[in-house]
Amino acid sequence: MNYLSLADWSIIVLYLLGICALGVWFGKDQRTTRDYFLGSKSIPWWGIGLSIVAAETSALTIIGVPGLAWGGDITFLQMVLGYVIARILLAIILVPHYFKGEIYSPYQLFANAFGPAARQTAGGFFLISETLAAGVRVYVACIPIQLMLGIQVLPAIVLFVGLSLFYTYIGGVKAVIWTDAAQFGLFLAGGLFTLGYIPTQVDGGFAGVFAEAAQARKLAWWNGNLSLAPPFNIWMGLLGGTFVTLSSHGAEQLIVQRVLACKSTADGRKALALSAVVILPLFLIFLLCGVMLWVYYQHFPMAIPIPETKPGAGIKAYDFIFPIFMLTAVPHWLKGFLIVAILSAAMSSVSSALTSLASVSTMDFVKPLAGHERSEDFFLRFSKYSTVIWGAALIAVAYLSREVVFVLNAAFSLRGLTSGALLGGLALALFWKKGRALPVVVGMLVSLMFMTILQFFPKTPWYEPWLGWILPAFKNFPASKGKELLVQAARLDIFWPWYTLLGTAITLGTAWLTNQLGARGLRSGAVEGATNMSVKKS
Repeated sequence: MNYLSLADWSIIVLYLLGICALGVWFGKDQRTTRDYFLGSKSIPWWGIGLSIVAAETSALTIIGVPGLAWGGDITFLQMVLGYVIARILLAIILVPHYFKGEIYSPYQLFANAFGPAARQTAGGFFLISETLAAGVRVYVACIPIQLMLGIQVLPAIVLFVGLSLFYTYIGGVKAVIWTDAAQFGLFLAGGLFTLGYIPTQVDGGFAGVFAEAAQARKLAWWNGNLSLAPPFNIWMGLLGGTFVTLSSHGAEQLIVQRVLACKSTADGRKALALSAVVILPLFLIFLLCGVMLWVYYQHFPMAIPIPETKPGAGIKAYDFIFPIFMLTAVPHWLKGFLIVAILSAAMSSVSSALTSLASVSTMDFVKPLAGHERSEDFFLRFSKYSTVIWGAALIAVAYLSREVVFVLNAAFSLRGLTSGALLGGLALALFWKKGRALPVVVGMLVSLMFMTILQFFPKTPWYEPWLGWILPAFKNFPASKGKELLVQAARLDIFWPWYTLLGTAITLGTAWLTNQLGARGLRSGAVEGATNMSVKKS
């Protein structure tokens, strides 16, 4: 059955054409890599602040966050508290380092402190994790969008990546930032419309909706229990959420590139502050959308059955609720605008990934190797060509993800696996005395290895024997919160909000230990050399 009218399709097509035209208009004058990757540092801070929020808000977020509330409650809001705290810390501590000279990525700070090996290790971590994560975001977003647009997965993937690639290729980061700012307004308007529309369809209006939701405990947002495992709790938010955002907004180029495009330290701080002000109400809006959708479907039948989902496929049945509501319960014209809100979030995340991947590959790998042997025109051309190459990579990852469940799960987890290594390495680059790259590189690699084991060991045949060997050791422990946490750690039952904190600690600890062992080795070598010299003299 076709749920979209000619009016809805007109709105969708006009949006796609308009956002491409907007990107081309704002980014038409790109002559150097500074223009292409930093927007000539001429973009106002408020545009960058809105772009930061849009870049981290994918279509999966707009679809999945209401799904979280539908299937449970709004305790995810505790995570957002950490997101706000981290932005404040970054604005105070880290932003000034970004404006000491002209920096194109946070990985230049690694080079300043430890040399090119550390820089390229960090840049490589980002390129791999962002390619997989962004490709998977495209695929998972295309699953419910198939339902809305009635097209197959591959055409949907090519549509999103192709259109985003078009204006990113022409306009660089300036085009991306301005289209992000416009797209932020669109998906915010979609959420606000849903909040206002559903109570008009249910008896009792707003009061009735919230009373029914409260009775079902859908408005519960606080969980004070300290736990390493699900569900979300306040400690995950204040500690885990803070470290997640310290990494994503401080050590990963996807967001940092926007801060670097600001004119000054003051503007960078304002942009982060604006994103801190906006992010909490934004997530609250979409969590409440999920709550209201739950109430709505207690009173009305679902016009489309929820599609079956594969176990481990990265998208849950609840993630289809919002798209089904858009298609079947909203009047025409308005339906078109709501679908545009989802499309805007999808395109924003794709264009953000493209420009960040191109900037790291050009400025952190190619330009340091080529040095002064190549002209600025060469690097600008390479930047645009690499944008196309990364676009093809995203299409490939997204398309492969449709069948290979293991790759899909790995890609979703990889950001958590590498985020601690990147944040730990950045902390060392900023606060450790200049030294050798080896301890930093070893720390990051050990962190990645440990976090990979943590994520995938429970899926191996050796996991059950491990439990049979380790768990009896806790049998005689007196029951306490400490015992519960130890058992969760032994079972490797650790929820993703803790990944970045744990990975950071491993990176820092391993780097310190490697440095100490190296220093002892140098001292032993010096003593042995002095002894040999004495023997020769005697």
